[in-house]
Amino acid sequence: MNKKGSLTDLAYIAVVLVVFSIVVLIGLKIGEEVNNNLQADTSGIIDATTKANTQSAITRFTYSIDNSFLFLMIFMCIGVLILAAMVAVHPIFIPIYFFGWIFIIFLGGVFSNVYQEMAANANLSTTASSLHFIGFIMQFLPFVIGIVGIIIMIVMYKLGQNQ
Repeated sequence: MNKKGSLTDLAYIAVVLVVFSIVVLIGLKIGEEVNNNLQADTSGIIDATTKANTQSAITRFTYSIDNSFLFLMIFMCIGVLILAAMVAVHPIFIPIYFFGWIFIIFLGGVFSNVYQEMAANANLSTTASSLHFIGFIMQFLPFVIGIVGIIIMIVMYKLGQNQ
């Protein structure tokens, strides 16, 4: 009775990934600026151990959050596929799904361009270059949405055909 459409789930994936990537990019830039100011401190208030620890924390954070983004994307896609398997839809709705799917791919392209423009900014480019998975996934976000959307369509409409 309360079945959810998987097109909205695709849109949620795109929005979550772009918001997460932009927040990480800006947050990491702020963290690097704070770290640079701590490293440049010559007043003697901040000792060498603190400087080494902050540099280590920024390095570990960059690596961890970049890998977390990959896992977030994979697990969100798996979750959407599981939810799609629970919904059986009649195959007559394939054309409606197809047009919505094309629109969400277009939105994914817009989101991808937003991130790439931010990453190309002179202030953020060095920070963005250290985020390998985020940059790669956001560059190919429309393809990811397209592939996941095709698999969702096959799962949902194949189940509808069997019933």
